[in-house]
Amino acid sequence: MRKTDLERRQKMNFLEERILSDGIVKEGNVLKVDSFLNHQMDIGLFDQMGAEFKRRFADTPVTKILTIEASGIGIACLAARHFQVPVIFAKKSKSINLEGDMYVAEVESFTHKCKNNVIVAQKFLNPQDHILIIDDFLANGCALQGLIQIVQMAGAVVSGIGIAVEKGFQPGGQIIRNLGFQLESLAIVESMDAETGVITFREQA
Repeated sequence: MRKTDLERRQKMNFLEERILSDGIVKEGNVLKVDSFLNHQMDIGLFDQMGAEFKRRFADTPVTKILTIEASGIGIACLAARHFQVPVIFAKKSKSINLEGDMYVAEVESFTHKCKNNVIVAQKFLNPQDHILIIDDFLANGCALQGLIQIVQMAGAVVSGIGIAVEKGFQPGGQIIRNLGFQLESLAIVESMDAETGVITFREQA
């Protein structure tokens, strides 16, 4: 291993190391992390992520965590243990159990190539809330913009946004940062090559 490669590895955090170890790059800018993040879930890893989100948002008021079903729920729940706050997850379909007035926003999924209305019951969000939004992936930013819209409909404050894996070569991260929100991504993938399997990360302070 070249010295520069070794130095880069030494600077990596726990999630970047895990992605390099167990992540698989597929054609079409797809990073497969289903062995530990979004199908089979490593709860110890999720707890580390929750602790890191708490460290990064230590000086930020947070009364609730908001995510979207389904892959964001596990990360949000483990993070909530560190913040000691409830978790709300936006539903992608209305069920008979949803009653009363709803906040609804349309989001487009990069992974599933479809649009969904996401729904949160109005009774769970109020203008006094300071919301930390958490999700597993950030690519084009469509899901996040939908969640931000729901928080703003409620008159609440978006305190910050925590992401497990951001695809830095896609526009979502820059779009969200340009909106003025504090966006903290635990791993930012700068590039990945399906042919070689090589993944590079953006260095973070």
